[in-house]
Order: sequence, then C-alpha cells, then structure tokens
Amino acid sequence: MNRSKAHAAITSPKSNPPKMGLSPSKRVDAALRRAPAFADACDAAFDRCLADAERAFSGVRPYQLADASEHLHSSLRASLPLVRRWVPSPPARVRVDSALRAAGLEDAGELTRVQFEEFAVGLFREAVLSGAAEAALVRAPAGAAGIVGVGLVSRAGAGAVGRLVAIYAAGVATAVYLSLG
Repeated sequence: MNRSKAHAAITSPKSNPPKMGLSPSKRVDAALRRAPAFADACDAAFDRCLADAERAFSGVRPYQLADASEHLHSSLRASLPLVRRWVPSPPARVRVDSALRAAGLEDAGELTRVQFEEFAVGLFREAVLSGAAEAALVRAPAGAAGIVGVGLVSRAGAGAVGRLVAIYAAGVATAVYLSLG
C-alpha cells in the first residue's frame, strides 16, 4: 500500500478513533448520548413534567428542572452504571441552574424535548465528572500514604517509594478515566 492510501485509511472518518484520546468530558458525553436508557429516562422525565403541569405547557418550565433532575437521577441510577457509580445523589439545585446556564437556556421560558435532553446531558456529564474527581482525590492520597508507610517500615529508598507513589497515582487516574466510558 502506498503512503497516501495508508494515510487515507488511518484518517478516514470510517476508522474508529482510539478511546484513550478522548477527554473525560467527551467520554462521559458520548456514553450518555449512546445509552438507550438515558434517552428513555429523558423522555419519561419530560413527559412527567408535562403531566405534572397538566399539559398547560408544551415544554418543561425552568422551575420544573430540579424535580425533573431528581426523577432522572432515580431512573438513571437504576439503569446506567456510570450514574450509579459516580452520582450517589440527585444533582443539587445549584448544579441544575449551572447546567441550564451552560446549555445557554437560562432565558428560555420552556424547554423543548431536544433542549431538555441537551440540558440533561450537560447536567449528568458534570455530575459524573465531579463524582469521579472526588473519588480520585480520595483514593490517590490514601493509597500514596499507604505506600509511603510501607516504604518507611521496610526502609526502602526514597527514590523507589517516590516511583511507586507515581505509578500508583497514574494507575488511579487511569482506572477512573477508563470507568468514564
């Protein structure tokens, strides 16, 4: 195969990009968007909001979003491992408001079904990333302290202990990253 054909095969849109190259945010976003359970939960929450308002509106009103996010969390926690692992409780109202602003919908009188799903993706993407970051911040120092303690007891050299701590921290970061997709 000549060089241009090889390059075309590698850069072709038909080829699958390597998963490790995606940012954590994009990994979570993609995982949520491709999960049928996420789309089903969004539809159910949207329909519930319409029913709660006795179908007085054609979309979800901003004041309904906190309740909708609790309903979404309940549904997703039961059906989506990503949410079950990293989002132990429904997103707080401040996170709901932040997701609404991030989606550029803070001035919308009501959200359409598509806007609601975009809002939900942003809300749960940030909640998952926050939960994963918190877990990494707890796991890495605790494990590093354990390694240092063993190094002190065994009188290992500081360089060896430092390398082990670095390897452990990289392992924790990699494990958390891989669990996001």
